[in-house]
Amino acid sequence: MRKILSCEFNLDTACVELRLDDGTMLSINCTAVENEVANSMYQRSALDWLIYNDPLAYTELILNGDPELYLKVVTEKEQLD
Repeated sequence: MRKILSCEFNLDTACVELRLDDGTMLSINCTAVENEVANSMYQRSALDWLIYNDPLAYTELILNGDPELYLKVVTEKEQLD
């Protein structure tokens, strides 16, 4: 597994940009990810929160995780009795 040296959201490109220890540069297009996995404004909001507040967690979710499952869990509605 390659180590991430830097990770930040670039507002101009709407991408999370990574630099890995082997010199590789990656760019995750956040708009494309949202269009692919988010089905509601609540799911888009959950992804946006990660992008702005914890871009490393967002990166790990997209590259290694299951974003659909994450969004299902964090946007689950509870029934009021």
